[in-house]
Amino acid sequence: MSKQTLAYLTFLLAVAFAVAPLVTNPFTGYTADQLPYPQPQPIIQPIGPTFSIWPVIYLWLIVGAGYGALRAAEDPSWHEMRRYLAVSLVIGTCWLWVANISPILATFMIVAMAATATLAMRCAGRNDRIWKRGPVGLYAGWLTVASAVSISIVLPGYGLMDPQLSGILCLIIALVVALLVQTGSPSAWTYTVAICWAVGGIVINQWGSENLLVVALASLGWIIVALRGLFSAGLKYATE
Repeated sequence: MSKQTLAYLTFLLAVAFAVAPLVTNPFTGYTADQLPYPQPQPIIQPIGPTFSIWPVIYLWLIVGAGYGALRAAEDPSWHEMRRYLAVSLVIGTCWLWVANISPILATFMIVAMAATATLAMRCAGRNDRIWKRGPVGLYAGWLTVASAVSISIVLPGYGLMDPQLSGILCLIIALVVALLVQTGSPSAWTYTVAICWAVGGIVINQWGSENLLVVALASLGWIIVALRGLFSAGLKYATE
């Protein structure tokens, strides 16, 4: 596939990804009839309003992909990024439909979305950050936490792990992954913003509950990720 073809295809996929929620049955979480052991109150589910980040992700991905198709169709760094982003968007366009049918398959898919989105962010390069690394970083950051949330629901939902233990382990894994990604892409500030937005939503959702350990871990993780992101980004920009 030529660079120009992939550029326009990625733009179309970004549009399809944003349109998918409008033509798919609403998804508000895995329902009781989808899991052998229903999980009505997931341990590390962010509070509802944090999902308002999605319109920003959708719009920024469309605008960024459109800019890239018109202004940087032949750029090698854009092309490398698009190879992974296009795969993530293809999966993402189908995800809502699958999530309403199969929690297990949806979990594998969202992990794949997060992995390919993160690879796209790492391949984005330093030019055109506002159009390229910016939207992809926000997308990848949210998916990092969303993947952990999905796993933390499916494991106890199929009787494979205690809900509390599953939530705590998945939260720790998400934070570790975030720190590793920050190390590899220190100037990807939107990734840090998305992680902090999602983890902050977990803290707020569990605040006042009996899950003090989850609140403490999420709060500590938020601080570490935020400080690491600020320090790494500042150091990176200062040396460029």
